[in-house]
Amino acid sequence: MEEKKKEEEINPVRDYRGKKETQREQISNGVNLREIRQRLEECQKQKDEYLNGWQRERADFLNYKKEEIGRIETIFKYANEGLILKILPILDNFDLAEKKLPENLKENENIKGLLLIKNQIQDFLKNQGVEKIKCLGEKFDPNFQEVVEEVQVQGKDSGIVIEEVQRGYKLHSKVIRPAKVKISK
Repeated sequence: MEEKKKEEEINPVRDYRGKKETQREQISNGVNLREIRQRLEECQKQKDEYLNGWQRERADFLNYKKEEIGRIETIFKYANEGLILKILPILDNFDLAEKKLPENLKENENIKGLLLIKNQIQDFLKNQGVEKIKCLGEKFDPNFQEVVEEVQVQGKDSGIVIEEVQRGYKLHSKVIRPAKVKISK
């Protein structure tokens, strides 16, 4: 008998009105037990709502994080586009000079040195992800080329690139400078 009293004194519980009740009194009182169950169910529902909301927010945050990583990668991928566009005219001038070079000067050591510099520039651009747009003899594609002139050519189908006036370039599959071409009528 004394053990029961001690147990009740050790485990007193306050109800929501502030009254002290022992566990035994709460169990015997059906109203309090129903209220406790009801409050427990409400707390469970509230917990589930909070958990679901937290999980949705976490998923949204993870999606946002992936999108931001993708944006940052794109920014870094194309960050040097402006510099490359400034280098391309220099490469164009090297190409033009090489085309106009007489055959007897191609073996000159100074000329060979200049052509090596041109090759170094081409290698640098290739390492940066720059590709030449191939178009000579191909059907005209407005995604990669700009027409500067249409020429009547016998034996050629209409819309075929017959001359490349200025070479076009892509950076990681994005056209940074379309090729300027002449096409057949």
